[in-house]
Amino acid sequence: MATANMAFDRSVLLASADASLRQRLRNSLSGLRWDVREAHGGAEAIAQLEGRPTEALLLDHWLPDLEVMELAEQIGTLYPSMELLRIDGNPMARGTRSPRRHELLHAVREALGTPHRDTCAPDPIPSTEDAVTAVRMRAVAEVRPGKSSVLSRPVSSTTPRGIEIPRTFSNPSASVAIEGLVGESDLMLDLARTIRLVAPHTATVLIEGETGTGKEVVAQAVHHLSPRSAKPFVVLNCAAIPEALLEAELFGHTRGAFTGAVQSRTGRIEAAHGGTLFLDEIGEMPLGLQAKMLRFLENGEIQRVGDNEVVRVNVRVIAATHQDLEARATAGDFRLDLYHRLAVFPMEIPPLRERLDDIAALSEHFLALMGRNSPRKSLSAGALDKLCTHDWPGNVRELAHVLERASILAVDSPTLRAEDIRLRRAPRG
Repeated sequence: MATANMAFDRSVLLASADASLRQRLRNSLSGLRWDVREAHGGAEAIAQLEGRPTEALLLDHWLPDLEVMELAEQIGTLYPSMELLRIDGNPMARGTRSPRRHELLHAVREALGTPHRDTCAPDPIPSTEDAVTAVRMRAVAEVRPGKSSVLSRPVSSTTPRGIEIPRTFSNPSASVAIEGLVGESDLMLDLARTIRLVAPHTATVLIEGETGTGKEVVAQAVHHLSPRSAKPFVVLNCAAIPEALLEAELFGHTRGAFTGAVQSRTGRIEAAHGGTLFLDEIGEMPLGLQAKMLRFLENGEIQRVGDNEVVRVNVRVIAATHQDLEARATAGDFRLDLYHRLAVFPMEIPPLRERLDDIAALSEHFLALMGRNSPRKSLSAGALDKLCTHDWPGNVRELAHVLERASILAVDSPTLRAEDIRLRRAPRG
């Protein structure tokens, strides 16, 4: 058991997968003369706490490897003399209160840009929404067959203090915390786990899925959970730019390289240096340009149009398509070598018709977004039943549009009824 009388020296550990947030907190705390250490995940935080007196731990609301609530309980028991705060400023475990809590809260407010709160006030009470989220996360882990809590799984290693570290990032209940990724069906839990597995690496990712399934949301999640999260996330839709301009848009161009090039311009690849380039609808890229794209993927070098100089860049590529690229490559309509270079780590997004259990959660998500600019509406049981009988050829995007239309048809009613739900008719045969 950790001793309660450790001598502290203004030492704080930041545990978050968000590198940008850690940097902002580090800047603020360093200015207040704190000794700041950082951890990307829960296992790394455990390792850094062992044998090193720490006055406070600032813990993010989710971590890519361990379930936060259970981790907080374990750490609170093992280190009762350490202040344990969530990064939004709420205490996560009762224990010794740091005499410099006001400085920690000041740093959190500064990093998050939140308004001032009286630091002499009593400890904030977690909101009902936070409590419900915690209960739901625990329930998912407990009731799903074969999906036990992270800290009770078989492990590859154990810390000297007995906290178990999972063999992989395999906590299904944490999937609800991925921004933009909504749903608790088995398919979505598996997708969330896959995102966490690939995010820390530099492997090229190919996201495959039907139109409207949310491929860009998945790409953003991979970037956000990666060490590149503080760097740019640059998006280019290969189907939205004329073929004649696509090369210049990707690689940039010099002044006078072609008609209309009145000044030099940095391309999307170079703009993503250090970060992630998301190429949507990669199947629409012309064959001639694919060879140049392959060269960039192989050696990290680009040439602006009209320039002889070679520029080296460090960019992770995530591509997406609704087409069967492997079949197109076999038929000669897409370069097979480029396909294999893109599909180092393929991911398939399930269509909405295969995860109808998520419609209720998705509907609540979209209604909450619409409620930011107009009175919040709810969904009646009849309306939900009607939504669950549709096959959703337009997937999640179609669901969002159906709910927006239903909200307009409901006029001033706070509840969407079954008659407000207007679904696409089957195509005429």
